[in-house]
Amino acid sequence: MTAVGNFTLSDQQFESLRKVVYDRSGIHFPESKKYVLESRLSRRLEELDFDDFDQYLMFLTVGPYRADEFQEMFNRITINETSFFRNEPQLEVFERDILAKLLEARSDSKRLRIWSSACSSGEEPYTLAIQLHRTLGVRLSDWRIDILGTDISEKALLVAQSGRYTAYSIRTMNPLLLKRYFTQEGSFYQIDPTIQSMVNFDLLNLKDKFAAKRFGSWDVIFCRNVMIYFDDMMKTHCVQLFHDQLEPDGTLFIGHSETLRNIDVPFEPIPIPQAFAYGKA
Repeated sequence: MTAVGNFTLSDQQFESLRKVVYDRSGIHFPESKKYVLESRLSRRLEELDFDDFDQYLMFLTVGPYRADEFQEMFNRITINETSFFRNEPQLEVFERDILAKLLEARSDSKRLRIWSSACSSGEEPYTLAIQLHRTLGVRLSDWRIDILGTDISEKALLVAQSGRYTAYSIRTMNPLLLKRYFTQEGSFYQIDPTIQSMVNFDLLNLKDKFAAKRFGSWDVIFCRNVMIYFDDMMKTHCVQLFHDQLEPDGTLFIGHSETLRNIDVPFEPIPIPQAFAYGKA
């Protein structure tokens, strides 16, 4: 058996493995990231008592547990880097400008729908729920608020559904908000039940546009720091999906290191500093 840490991913194996990842998730691993797959999956080969990546590829693609193994692999090769109130200037734009206008526009129906489309372990949609709770106050009971967090990782969604976080997740939070919306339990922080009840979670692969459409249309869609892992084809697919599912006066928020430039989908940037937001053209 190969020694731990000495599994080598050949060029051919890399091509096969990254094709599986891309076909299933849309995430593109360039050749410069070959070492990521090799290093993060070597331990998995050891756990399965495999001799090489050929055996693993067979197990991943034709074995009876291939769906479960893809989830296991995906959890190991991706980094769910997130936190509460991440990129606060953008969230201030959402609360101060976009949310205020939408609440006025929806004052008759009193219904608002927000989708966090790659929510990881749930910090983003819970953050949005906190913002809505602060903004609406006692008026919250008059509104029907639908906040959905979706992700491709079952492991991340289990954390999200628990509403239980480590200090790392709340590291950027205002201490007053932390005291108001969390209860410390040993080394963990449990989110307030009211906020937890405002958010639903579901498993979703953004490649599956038909599955995404079953959730209906949205007033706001967040897709931050995800498209940096996609190639141009997958980016276009996602942006078109968001355009199709967004209400005519809705808003799409993306990450500060992302852009919709050169993507042929009719969105226009919202001219507010630090917004990184788009409306339908």
